Amino acid sequence: MVQMTGKPIDDLLLRDWRPIAQVRAPVTQVLRSAVPSIDVHNHLGKWLCESGEWLIEDVDALLAVMDDCGVQTVVNLDGRWGDELTANLDRYDRAHPGRFVTFAHLDWAAAFAASAPDAVTAALLAQLDDAVTRGARGFKVWKDLGLTHRDATGALVLPDDERLRPVFAAAGERGLPILIHTADPVAFFTPLDAHNERIDELGEHPDWWFGGPGLPSFDRLMRALETLVAGTPGTTFIGAHVGCYAEDLGWVSRMLSTYPNFAVDIGGRIGELGRTPRAFARLVADHPRQVLFGTDAYPVGRQDYRQAFRFLETDDEAFGYAPGCGGAGGEVPPQGRWDISAAALPYLVSPDVLADFYAGNARRLLHLT
Repeated sequence: MVQMTGKPIDDLLLRDWRPIAQVRAPVTQVLRSAVPSIDVHNHLGKWLCESGEWLIEDVDALLAVMDDCGVQTVVNLDGRWGDELTANLDRYDRAHPGRFVTFAHLDWAAAFAASAPDAVTAALLAQLDDAVTRGARGFKVWKDLGLTHRDATGALVLPDDERLRPVFAAAGERGLPILIHTADPVAFFTPLDAHNERIDELGEHPDWWFGGPGLPSFDRLMRALETLVAGTPGTTFIGAHVGCYAEDLGWVSRMLSTYPNFAVDIGGRIGELGRTPRAFARLVADHPRQVLFGTDAYPVGRQDYRQAFRFLETDDEAFGYAPGCGGAGGEVPPQGRWDISAAALPYLVSPDVLADFYAGNARRLLHLT
């Protein structure tokens, strides 16, 4: 039997395996985006902070990071509703004009408490009007719509629920985009077994697994997303995380070709896109007005932006998609045990397309000056 530092190799546990890649490849530092950029997918509020405090303790420090990295504007997806929305708008948008854009949420639980379908719709329309009056620049729809929220009958409510369509249509009438996160990575819906490529991540976060009974399948959720987009052509939908299906860029490309009101951001999916970088570059080239830059890295720092720029702008190969992980880092990457290669966008798309990807598309869809 092969021995390993005095232990049988058969005793090595997956959680203890920290391989260090022996590949020697160029490492290119990209300190700033090639052109000024807009991060359309980030979190700056209190919603995702367990302590209930602001995710960003020092707004001036964040602005310094943005300035150093060439980021003009960050979209804050944490506005929520009511006084919390106002607090986000006051802290970011109004205190620093042009640097931040805050999206609101809708309080699904409060609306779904109503039993009559018309009452559900009316409650949500009232929430939408209130958010617009307070100054929201768009709406964030999270995966809990489809996976968590139930109506008064106990039924799960999916994004294509007919009671919701007038609400999404009203957002479009007001010129406000919907950034929508439906489902989660495909592996979060597949069996927890030796074939699941994200078993490390799901071991750390077992509540992220949605493959159990009583929940819709990944495919059902994607059908709901498409039905919503198709049925609300006057509303702009930005599909978070590469349209929520970064594992299948063919599906994403079909959606972008079929529905001119659909766009995608790349937030949180460099790990996926780096496995198919040429296909990703084709996606940007084929849909130059519908793919947007975003990070979903929070609290975001210089290394997060520079890792993203390295993936987008260089032709580096075989490196970790998260700083300090994979490649020669030795630490287990947060999403899966693989390395990535860069997309080399400046070599494969025109300067105008690159500028639109980084900022122009966001500026147009969000009606920024």
